[in-house]
Amino acid sequence: MSREELCWLSATELAALIRKKKVSPVEVVDAVLDRIDKINPKLNAFVTLTADDARQAAKLAERQLMGKGAKLGPLHGVPFSVKDLVITRGVRTTFGTPLYRDNVPTEDAPMVERMKAAGGIMIGKTNTPTFGWIGATHNRLFGVTRNPWNLDRTPGGSSGGASAAAAAGLGPLHIGTDGGGSIRIPASCAGVFGFKPSYGRIPTYPVSGAWSLSHIGPLTRTVADAALMTQVGAGPDERDQYSLPAARVDYVKALRGSLKGWRVAWSADLGFVEALDPEVRAVCATAAKAFRELGCRVEEVTPAWPSPRDCWEQIFCGGIATRLAPYLNRRDEIEPGLVRIIEVTLKNRPTRYVQAWFDRLAWWQHPRAFFEKYDLLLTPTIACPPFKVGLDNPTEIAGKPVAAYAWIPFTFPFNCTGQPAASVPCGFTRDGLPIGLQIVGRRYDDASVLRASAAFERVRPWAARRPPIGEV
Repeated sequence: MSREELCWLSATELAALIRKKKVSPVEVVDAVLDRIDKINPKLNAFVTLTADDARQAAKLAERQLMGKGAKLGPLHGVPFSVKDLVITRGVRTTFGTPLYRDNVPTEDAPMVERMKAAGGIMIGKTNTPTFGWIGATHNRLFGVTRNPWNLDRTPGGSSGGASAAAAAGLGPLHIGTDGGGSIRIPASCAGVFGFKPSYGRIPTYPVSGAWSLSHIGPLTRTVADAALMTQVGAGPDERDQYSLPAARVDYVKALRGSLKGWRVAWSADLGFVEALDPEVRAVCATAAKAFRELGCRVEEVTPAWPSPRDCWEQIFCGGIATRLAPYLNRRDEIEPGLVRIIEVTLKNRPTRYVQAWFDRLAWWQHPRAFFEKYDLLLTPTIACPPFKVGLDNPTEIAGKPVAAYAWIPFTFPFNCTGQPAASVPCGFTRDGLPIGLQIVGRRYDDASVLRASAAFERVRPWAARRPPIGEV
């Protein structure tokens, strides 16, 4: 098997081949690192590589493989990356800002710790905007990350380094975070699978600026790989008092079940969508019909919910503003758009933040009632195709001027509710840009979202199509 082919294998396939001693961890890690050397200069997906440590870990994994009676974890010898918002022991974690350019944590985040314990090999950190403040990926420390499908377009954000790496074959497993769509947005933009588990399913530590909204989860090329990462990462950790008790669920085995008889709602307008690209709408509407082939009862709905955007913005931006307020004397190291958010937010009365919490809790009654009737909600993941690199947000959608964050009306509501949600690749624009379909499940029902995603993948497979940068 060529090095090129190794880079495109899923983690599930790699783990099986390594266990059978058909490929070695050293071969796999070398192949991925070589491909990163070749392709990353075009993408800027990785901002810190841990090549020496990864090769050393791969040699140890190979020795363990050859030993008698060795207990091998489910990710033994498989490479993974970590978003630069997630702390890593002994490896710099900058949070996407020059303010933390020399920050080297002394411990791993729980997800990183668990990936390593399962035998995974960390190969580096992926790019992110400052504290994940936007759904694109650029910052003043590392610059712009580009989309493998079109280098002039964003791979989304804030886990854009992870999505670009996944799409370009720079390793099979990538850890992302999601406070308003930051796993699902880049998954949609880069044509990969992204899963935001239920809030607390995978422990988050230390808390981010948007702590009550932020989830941690996988970006991968296949649903099975994301299920494997969820299986490894799920379960309580005392460092995160909001982490959920362990569920008696095998997320990998849960993929096999049927969807027959499930009630599925498709909506292109939840009641507060300001603008939606017609091509995105058409591709997603067609993709939603695939669930009929899977035995589901699919119904088009318009829930007419009020917008939770103000309460989400107050909590999300309020947290980031509070985190960065002490650094306003170094504003030249902070993006102008983020400085504006900090200054505006700091002028708010404290009661506005508290009111946002009340509004958030009240808004839950809309999806709560909705999911009493439906098993799943399908929507476009985002309202437009990937936009030009360097922009914080698109300025218009389908010719209509839109405000910041107005292009992600389908993602942030489910950070407010903590529900599990995924983005599956469902097609392309005429210009060859990826489009994602969002799948939202009932509270705590992560297994159903993963099962539905796997079923969709079976009838509308996507992993065989690779971006043109893969031909370099």
